[in-house]
Formats: sequence, C-alpha cells, structure tokens
Amino acid sequence: MQFFYWLIFLMAIGIAIFAVQNANAPLVAITFLLWRLETSLIYAIFGGMGTGILTLLFFWIPRAIRASIQLKESKKQVKNLETVLFKPTFLGQEGDRNQKP
Repeated sequence: MQFFYWLIFLMAIGIAIFAVQNANAPLVAITFLLWRLETSLIYAIFGGMGTGILTLLFFWIPRAIRASIQLKESKKQVKNLETVLFKPTFLGQEGDRNQKP
C-alpha cells in the first residue's frame, strides 16, 4: 500500500513540474455542445485529468462499499460457524459419555 502512496506522490510532483514549465502555454478553444471556452492548455489537461479521476471514483466507490459489506458479512458468518464448530462441551455431558454402562 505504501508503494502506491509513493507512486501518487511522484505523479503529483511530475504534474506540478509540468504545470510550472508550461505556465505560458497558448490558449486552446474547448467546445462542448453549446459551450465554447478558451483556456490555457494546462487547465484543459488538468480538467481532463480531474474528470477522469472523478469518473473512476464514481464507479469505484460503490464497488468498494459493496465489497466492504460482503467482507463484514463473511467475517460474521465465519465467527458464527467457528462458535458452532468449536462449541465448548459441558463437563456433565462429557463425563456421561465417557462412563461405561
């Protein structure tokens, strides 16, 4: 897990360097349906990356919640099955079984 944090950190540094080096990039025109927007190339790239991240999170979060709920239910079921399987026997019952008639 720590590897992914370092990877994200390095990507953020790379993006920051990219933004600083291209601060005076020319304007680009973005057209979407009826809207027309002129903005810096940097903002267009960051907007596209942000949209991609939000789309990814939109599809990932429900799946992660569902998996978490299933994991909790599975752990609860394993605990119940373990208590049934390893149920301690009472001394009175165990003593009666070991006695010969």
